[in-house]
Amino acid sequence: MKKIEKITPQSEDFAKWYTDVIKNGDLMAYGATKGSIIFKPLSFGIWDNIRLHLDKEFKKVGVQNVYLPLLIPESLLTKEKEHLEGFNPELATVTEVGGKKLAEKYFIRPTSETLFGDFFKNEINSYNDLPLIYNQWVNVLRWEKTTNPFLRTREFLWQEGHTMHSCPKEAQKLTTKMLNIYKKFVSDYLAIPVIDGQKTEHEKFSGADFTFTIEAMMKDGKALQAGTSHYLGQNFTIPFDISFKNKENKLENAYGTSWGVSTRLLGALIMTHGDDRGIIIPPKIAPIQIDIIEMFASKEPKVHELALNIKSVLEKANFNVQIDNSDKGAGFKAANSEIHGTPLRIEIGPRDLLENRTLFVRRDTLEKFYVPISEVKTAAKNILKDIQSNLLASAQQRLVNNIVNVNNFNDFKTAIENGKWVLAAFDGDATDEVKIKELTGASTRCIPFILPITPKNNVCFYTGKKTNRYVLFAKAY
Repeated sequence: MKKIEKITPQSEDFAKWYTDVIKNGDLMAYGATKGSIIFKPLSFGIWDNIRLHLDKEFKKVGVQNVYLPLLIPESLLTKEKEHLEGFNPELATVTEVGGKKLAEKYFIRPTSETLFGDFFKNEINSYNDLPLIYNQWVNVLRWEKTTNPFLRTREFLWQEGHTMHSCPKEAQKLTTKMLNIYKKFVSDYLAIPVIDGQKTEHEKFSGADFTFTIEAMMKDGKALQAGTSHYLGQNFTIPFDISFKNKENKLENAYGTSWGVSTRLLGALIMTHGDDRGIIIPPKIAPIQIDIIEMFASKEPKVHELALNIKSVLEKANFNVQIDNSDKGAGFKAANSEIHGTPLRIEIGPRDLLENRTLFVRRDTLEKFYVPISEVKTAAKNILKDIQSNLLASAQQRLVNNIVNVNNFNDFKTAIENGKWVLAAFDGDATDEVKIKELTGASTRCIPFILPITPKNNVCFYTGKKTNRYVLFAKAY
């Protein structure tokens, strides 16, 4: 085990705190390519659990997994102009192989709408072939200028769903359904409350008719886009000639959607729940839910026997458990468990053997209490359930407490400077959004489906015009 370095307090420097906890918590290491990271077993274990649980939810609505190639021919990517323009600054290009120039450029996928478009056109003939609801779990590459581990790296992992439908209503219904799956999953498993809504025209996905989003609040007050679902309409099916014979036996272009979440969910989890001792992983998604810490086992061999027995009992109850029987000191072992975010630790020493008990320590509240050995399984089940609920409730309270309503631009600037999210009447356009961001650093996050707080008037804080559109603003990652 490596030495645990000092963690910068959140209140002192949140960005430095974030870097400290992910490095000390063995979540990642920097890759050989600038802007890339190595996912260590703990972070990949969390992502693997996200994949497993979310994939089950996808399959309930008929999603089938596929895998498409990594490289996109230039002729394919240029078919949808708006889409190309949106990604052009981040494209990585392959121009030669074995020292020989290629006849055509190839791009490493930043996303796969164009690949799916080319694939779908050969899969569809009649309305009877629809809908096609496909998804792939892959890596993508976007040559970001500024990177931040998990939040914005040049190469990252995600799932991207792509579908084809025979009518716009069905496609739009799926767009909503997938967003709701994301919202429920992020809340139920990651214990992160979100606000769902529609992106403004300026912030929508390049090539979409409209984009739905879930927005999460981090402990520093910044927003993080946790997932998106896009209704693409016929924006890709027309240029890619994806058509089908409808019920009237006439050719019609299909209607598309795409949707995805990525490993930035790991960053969301860390910055929603972490404290000055390290990360805190919600039990439902934790690769290791319980650490059993052996105390002074070298003096009393039966401590190790008891640890093994308790581990067996807990694993039979479907908990993920590990034992720390190293020769490190008790303080180091406790700190090591805390910095890795294990939801619950159970400490066992010679005295506990005599008194037929174990010491339970919750990671979320750091509360300590003794539990009889015979009650370990029941207590662990109840406590982990309570930890999951408590993490969500705490994050929910923080979200509600930090959204404010403003009536004018001065109040808006003050609120943003103080790390608040602002819900306000807004009828501005893309030019206004760009100007507001230049002046305050805040961007439009979404037009909420359900207003999180009740606004006080219907006059735009920026233009002074009356409007019934309420938009959420925040600084964001």
